Amino acid sequence: MTAPTKSYPTHDDWKARADQAEPRGQAFIGGRYVDAASGETFPCVNPATGRSVGDVAACDAADVDAAVAAARAAFDDRRWRGMPPATRKKVLLRLADGIRAHRDELAVLETIDMGKPISDSHRIDIPLVADCIAWFAEAIDKVYDEVAPVGDDALALITREPMGVVGAVIPWNFPLLMAAWKLGPALATGNSVVLKPAEQSPLTAIRLAEIAAEAGLPDGVLNVVPGFGETAGKAIGLHADVDAVAFTGSAEVGKLFLQYSGQSNMKRISLECGGKSPHIVMADCPDLDEAAKAAAFGIFFNQGEVCNAGSRLLVDASIKDELLDKVISWGEKLAPADPLHPKTKMGAIVDGAQCDRVMGYIEKGKADGAQLRLGGERVRRETGGWFIEPTVFDGVKNDMTIAQEEIFGPVLSTITFESVDEAIAIGNDTIFGLAAAIWTRDITVAHRTARALRAGVVWVNCFDHGSISTPFGGYKQSGFGRDKSLHAIEKYTELKTTWVNLA
Repeated sequence: MTAPTKSYPTHDDWKARADQAEPRGQAFIGGRYVDAASGETFPCVNPATGRSVGDVAACDAADVDAAVAAARAAFDDRRWRGMPPATRKKVLLRLADGIRAHRDELAVLETIDMGKPISDSHRIDIPLVADCIAWFAEAIDKVYDEVAPVGDDALALITREPMGVVGAVIPWNFPLLMAAWKLGPALATGNSVVLKPAEQSPLTAIRLAEIAAEAGLPDGVLNVVPGFGETAGKAIGLHADVDAVAFTGSAEVGKLFLQYSGQSNMKRISLECGGKSPHIVMADCPDLDEAAKAAAFGIFFNQGEVCNAGSRLLVDASIKDELLDKVISWGEKLAPADPLHPKTKMGAIVDGAQCDRVMGYIEKGKADGAQLRLGGERVRRETGGWFIEPTVFDGVKNDMTIAQEEIFGPVLSTITFESVDEAIAIGNDTIFGLAAAIWTRDITVAHRTARALRAGVVWVNCFDHGSISTPFGGYKQSGFGRDKSLHAIEKYTELKTTWVNLA
């Protein structure tokens, strides 16, 4: 007998779950939930309604001190790094299973916390979080050390050792997924972690700490300190007992962490600081419909709040009008709506400050002479939330502000070119170098352009494809260090050479 098919939750189902949610707002330090030492809190606001869903501990330097002390104690007594690799693997696999078991709950928290559509939280983000943790768990007992070829009179061993205490400072656009990209390799290699989620979206990270404890992660190995960047984030960056900081966020804040490192203990810093990715469509594009769809979702997915968003559409002048009409047609179908509706494709901007920032860029684009072809307005004001229409500019010059600065919103700048070399030159004419895409039938052009573009990821005839097995990170002011893949392990380990004299 065939088991009945479980129907996907309806809008009313998700709203009920959101109404019933009782998110925890405390810090998690040394294996237990605690209030901030100061007793201070801040409201966690649902960007779709503008209303608070609860208060969150406003951690500062005192709380970071406590979290680092707990992490250091856990590292020094080897309660985690001293476990056999197979045992640590089982713990992280249980954590991945726990994330899957709490998928509905975590998806709701993600959506009411930062405004993304529930279908994205539930079907994309949370499954990828679990897969990331499981992938690095499986890598634990499969990464080998080395023996150097030094001759018969010596034995030279090259071993990887955990860094120690890792500070992970994560952004608000993919709160739990970006945390997993740091936690997976950092925990797999035996480190202890102090995690600071963005103040706009701390709820899933706080909940994750409890799920990890239930999976068997020892006390002190994962600590979560919610708070503001200028207090908790800065305290992590300056802390003399933090050995490394992995940061994803703006270039402005990334540069601060470089300063904090120099002002303190020269801790290792790895940065992923956004981009201004060129989405290049050549005249011989193999499928204009697919390219238009990819261009639209490359900028409007997650409300444009994506570090590698294809925010610059570079298109051969001969096909620009036809392609742009198709992109606009897609944009017209993506009106922002209630993030808790399972059919919603665009949700809310994360908060009022970001909404104002995006609208400021739209006004700047118009003032600089770009042609507004679609959108450009804040909508759904009656909800109390922050929603912006899909916005498309044509006639953009690459030296315009909207083509140079990372907007982090649903705003597309369309720029034309006449030749492959001009497309490459425009594509590289940015301080960033995170990602790029090329659409062409010519394999020689594809490879030549991919090699010429100064970007950490280049897609050919697609956009934003990837796997946990492929590294992600950028060139130039997009930062350095890689998330995902075995290369991520390099950020959280030290190389040691042990030379044994056999003479």
